[in-house]
Amino acid sequence: MKIAVVGPGGIGSTFAFQLSQAGHEVTVVARGKRLEQLQRDEAIVSAAGKRAAVRVSAALDATTAWDLVLVTVLAPQVDAVLPALAGSAAKAVMFMFNTFESLDRLRDAVGPARFAFGFPAILASLDDGKLTSKIVTRGLVTTVTDAAWAKVFSDAGIPAVVHPDMESWLRTHAALVVPVMVATVMAHERKAGVSWTEAMRLARAMEEGFRLVRRLGNSITPQPMVALSRLPAPVVATLLWTVSRLPDMRKLGAAGPGEPRALIDAMGAAAPGQTPALLAIRP
Repeated sequence: MKIAVVGPGGIGSTFAFQLSQAGHEVTVVARGKRLEQLQRDEAIVSAAGKRAAVRVSAALDATTAWDLVLVTVLAPQVDAVLPALAGSAAKAVMFMFNTFESLDRLRDAVGPARFAFGFPAILASLDDGKLTSKIVTRGLVTTVTDAAWAKVFSDAGIPAVVHPDMESWLRTHAALVVPVMVATVMAHERKAGVSWTEAMRLARAMEEGFRLVRRLGNSITPQPMVALSRLPAPVVATLLWTVSRLPDMRKLGAAGPGEPRALIDAMGAAAPGQTPALLAIRP
């Protein structure tokens, strides 16, 4: 298959690597320093020195009938690529990023017949252009809206499942991960874990996020998230306090505050005046 990956950061590079290794013709669309690295290497290079050959471009070729364009930019960056996606000859366009907004706008931009959405269960980072990634293979694995692409990803070594209500899934996920992301950013900047007071503040924000999901008419999903949403704040605070002290999690904070900040803003915009706990942890 011909697959383009727009935004080859840690997540996009992991998909490009696995799909290339599985025999697909992969083109990565990048910019800036990442584009220069990829043009030099003509491959996704892992921290262990493994290489997966890819084609490299500074822009999406709108005339190519891509079997899939996988969009792994951050949510605030998607507007910049929507015109190219809308005008492309791609057969399918899958967006894959954290968002709390309705998916209708993206679906309308590329057309319902081509639209797909997914969320990666992958921990990944790039250090000097070298990829380190851990693919979740059990439990809450990569989740998508389309069964055919779930199979393609699974066959390429990224286990994936289908969820029938991706908007509820994404909003539940945002409520969960925003406090976690803020904790990792704080821990990375300080090189120390969050305090108990801060952990409790983050736990209260998580509670508020889950309440917001329900208030907007979405379901808490998948099922394990229902149990998590019912945990007492001190239990959640203990988990957050612990997470902020794990080296691998603290490393994720190097991505900075942009993503949790954008999610909090989107959550606040969905319910003006009803998210004080979330706004209180906005980095």
